[in-house]
Formats: sequence, C-alpha cells, structure tokens
Amino acid sequence: MDIIDLHCDALLKLWYADGKLSYENGEELDTNKQRLQQGGVKVQAYAIYTPEKMKSEQRFQCALDQIDYFYAEVLAKNPEMKQIKEWSDFDRLQDGEIGAFLTLEGVEPIGNDLGKLRLLHQLGVRSVGLTWNHANLAADGADETRNGGLTLFGKEIVKFHNEHKILTDVSHLCEGSFWDVIELAKYPVASHSNARALCDHQRNLRDEQAQALFAKGGMLHITYVTMFIKKEEDEVTIPDLIKHIDHFCALGGEEHIGLGSDFDGINTKIVGLEHAGDSQNLINELLKHYSEDQVRGFASENFLRNRPI
Repeated sequence: MDIIDLHCDALLKLWYADGKLSYENGEELDTNKQRLQQGGVKVQAYAIYTPEKMKSEQRFQCALDQIDYFYAEVLAKNPEMKQIKEWSDFDRLQDGEIGAFLTLEGVEPIGNDLGKLRLLHQLGVRSVGLTWNHANLAADGADETRNGGLTLFGKEIVKFHNEHKILTDVSHLCEGSFWDVIELAKYPVASHSNARALCDHQRNLRDEQAQALFAKGGMLHITYVTMFIKKEEDEVTIPDLIKHIDHFCALGGEEHIGLGSDFDGINTKIVGLEHAGDSQNLINELLKHYSEDQVRGFASENFLRNRPI
C-alpha cells in the first residue's frame, strides 16, 4: 500500500555527513531510497532544519546547503526519485517512481526577509513550519512559555503561503500561535504530531486543536516519535501508535489523518517500525482494525484529497 510520509530529517543527516553518505543505501539513513522502496513509501517530504545552536547569520546558507544535497544526492543520483514541484505532480508519478518534496522546519533561516522565503519556494519548498520549538521573529514555538501568537511578520508569511499554495505547518507551534494560524491559513497541516490526551507533551495537539484543524480541511499526520506516543519508559509498539489514530478518528478526523514518521530525526524507535523499510508493518497492523479503504486514507489518500488544488 502506497504511503505519503510528510516528515523526515534525511537532509540534516546528509549535511552533517558532508557528502560521505549514500542516499541510495546508506545504513545510517532511515529513509534511504532502498528503504523507501522496501516500505512502499510513494512520496517522502524532506525537512530543512537548521540546528538549534547555529548562529543566525549562518542559517540561510545551511538551508541552501541542505537543498543542494536534496538536488545532488537524493534526486540526481537516484533517477527513480522525482521532485514534487506542484501539488498535481502527485498524480503524474509512475510505477516505480518515488515523489520527493522540500519542507522548512522553522523560518529561522530567512530572518526578517520575506525575499528569502520567496527564493526557498522557487527552489521547491512546499510546506513551512513557522517555528521549531523556540520563539523567533515569526511566532512562539511549543517550548516558549510566553505562549504568544504570530507576529506581524509571521502573519505576512502565512499570507505568502496562502497566495502560493504552501502548507502552513502547526506541529511545532505553541497554542497561541496555533490558533492564529487556524484563523489565517488556507492550508494548515500538522506534519508530525500526536494526541495530547494520550501523551501529555507540548508537541502534541489537544482535542480542540485537532478538531479545529479537521474543520479547516487540514491534515494531521501521526508521528513515530516515541516520547510523543507514551510517557512510560518501556518499549513503544505499533499498537501504541495506533491508539492515537483511534483517538483522532473518534474526534471526527478519519478523513484527515496521515503519516509523518520523523525518521532520521529520532533515535528511539517503535518496535517493528525502525526505518522506512518497515512501513508496511504499520499498514498490516492497521488492517486488523480498519477497512482497506480507511487504511489507504491514512496511508496516502486523505492527503491527496485534502491537498491544495
């Protein structure tokens, strides 16, 4: 069953390795091409994330370097990988091809310059989260105790997203910023978040947030980050993850649920779901609880129905 995964950090690993990793089969990469093929991942989103402690003046170049790795290592050396530039490109993927598109995890690289966001869009960025976990010039993030909303600059960014059919990602926002995005954004999405009712972590969404996202036509992509699934110290299993899907379905989100692994950004893994090659293990477990049509929705078809047009 085809899968659309809305979040991974492979570009950060490629950047750290400075060209010494093979995207085709590098063992260090959870989402290398061979593992995507093995796991039936039809489309993979690649986050651009600049490290938390990096100096502000270095961040834009870091983002450009990661984009360069996307073009040079992911696309150029793997002809099966096809860049998604327009939302209609999903429909043009052929058998054996894997779609790939860029996302931005936090707008720190652009500083206060909307022109830099315009350039990143031209280079292929199609989804943008305003923050990582901290405050920046656009908004407060999930770890910011102030819990402020969007700044005027943040609202300009969302307007730019609306004009260019860019997804506005709420996964790393604090609650104040989340509600501002829900009010302003035409294309909101949570690329990798779970249910706070089941696991009380600030990166997870409360029930009222999830329902507001569903009502806006947005997608909520369940993530495999173990600390967002359960608080206990013991191992996390695929059924533990499915509880979050069950919860969001009970809130009316069945047609708005997708997958956002966060592979290559996590060290602790779900048992039996340790890299992209294991992805069908999740599908097979879901099929024990849901119909094939429902599972196809979670895997890819909900996103295809709800994407910008």
